[in-house]
Amino acid sequence: MNMPPITKNLIIINLLFFLAKIVAQRYGIDLNDVLGLHFFMASDFRLFQLISYMFMHGGLTHIFFNMFAVWMFGRVMETVWGPKRFLIYYMVCGIGAGLAQETVQYLSYLSQGLYNYDNYELVKVGYAMLTIDQYLNLWTTVGASGAVYGILLAFGMTFPNERMFVFPLPVPIRAKYFVIGYAVIELMSALGNSNDGVAHFAHLGGMIFGLLLILYWRRNNGGGYGYDGNAAEKLKRWFTDKFDRFSAPKRPKMRVHMGGRRKDDYEYNARKKADEDAINAILEKVKKSGYSSLSDEEKKKLFDASQR
Repeated sequence: MNMPPITKNLIIINLLFFLAKIVAQRYGIDLNDVLGLHFFMASDFRLFQLISYMFMHGGLTHIFFNMFAVWMFGRVMETVWGPKRFLIYYMVCGIGAGLAQETVQYLSYLSQGLYNYDNYELVKVGYAMLTIDQYLNLWTTVGASGAVYGILLAFGMTFPNERMFVFPLPVPIRAKYFVIGYAVIELMSALGNSNDGVAHFAHLGGMIFGLLLILYWRRNNGGGYGYDGNAAEKLKRWFTDKFDRFSAPKRPKMRVHMGGRRKDDYEYNARKKADEDAINAILEKVKKSGYSSLSDEEKKKLFDASQR
């Protein structure tokens, strides 16, 4: 119920596009063909497809697992980073995944010698005869998987020791090993030429661009409070900075009105210090035992504090 805004809106937008695709099919319009990412040398390619393809999906299973991952891991990362940074990261990973897929398709275009054909020259594709342009327009990519794999990477780097239950494994696995395992599986699938219709290199591209962005934020301290790979320490610095101006002075200099009663600086600062200590205690618990160790009340308190 406390889903952060970007995570919630991303899921809603994806679901709306999926419903629009179903409705459009009844009118003979294939939105996956219009908004999906085409090979950049095909006639149906449009620059906006590098963004629109992220919101299109092939089927119910495709969108369900992608949105489940966005809900499960995206809401945590948005709470850690904040809405703006999370949205930037999501879009960079998604666009990066599309660029990776375009690069791989171009290498395939070269390896098959398709540049030697005229656009209207016929080639045999299965049992059909297609022109080169028709064939290239079949190279279409859809789905938020590249951005999702970027989120998985971010979660694994932020909470590397968080234990996760992954079906069908009977025991929990640490997040860092979960992410590494997924990356290895995708790499092996991509290099194995499985022809399963899955854009494995796009998934890897999302992770690579996500890694580069995280490393950039680390090196440049995030351009603000910074991302240093440790969510607990990052949030602790944020709260310390936020509450620093309320540290108790040597002597009272002013009075403030709260709820109709006069309170001096010491009493006001004492309440702020108590709030800060409570948040620090929660952050230390996250650092030692992981985010999942928090009670619902502690998670709510941490989330509410991060929104102030």
